[in-house]
Amino acid sequence: MRCGLLYSGGKDSALAALVLDPLYDVTLVTGTFGIDAGGGDVVENGRAAAEAVGFDFATIELDRAVADEAVERMVSDGYPRNGIQQVHEHAVETLAAHGEFDAVADGTRRDDRVPTVDRPLAQSVEDRFDVDYLAPLSGFGRDAIDALVAERLRVETGPSDSLAKADYETELRALIRDEFGLERVTELFPEHTQSRVVGRR
Repeated sequence: MRCGLLYSGGKDSALAALVLDPLYDVTLVTGTFGIDAGGGDVVENGRAAAEAVGFDFATIELDRAVADEAVERMVSDGYPRNGIQQVHEHAVETLAAHGEFDAVADGTRRDDRVPTVDRPLAQSVEDRFDVDYLAPLSGFGRDAIDALVAERLRVETGPSDSLAKADYETELRALIRDEFGLERVTELFPEHTQSRVVGRR
């Protein structure tokens, strides 16, 4: 069975792929709005990170209008949580509608506040698109994930604006920067450490 897994190039989605690998033919899928984010193309960043862990790679085109709506929401709210959630749900649905996979998955974890996929949305996606929705890390806590990542993956970490990632947050930041200025990006996204997978152990 084929599984398309939303892939940012970070440790969570890479670990999710390793968990699913014995059970599915996994393809890592980066969603893009086609926004020039600087610091490298998100698709090429995703491709490089997928090759680093030895999985097939594909892309899906996300609806630019959803990015615009999410940015408006983030700026209006003063924080990114609801906008990120909106984009993630759109990405899951877009991947499910693609029709190429028996299952769709993401790297959401048990302790995540955002993004998440709740049971009603998961069931709706499954019913509408005739796919299985999988969240292979949903039973893992932060300590367990960190231990598994340390044992199985080679990872670079750094400030979120310094890593060449393949996630839609990178494109949303660029959109906010272009429309509202770099200072607004800094206000909405307090600096935090992110990861990029560079290989397996």
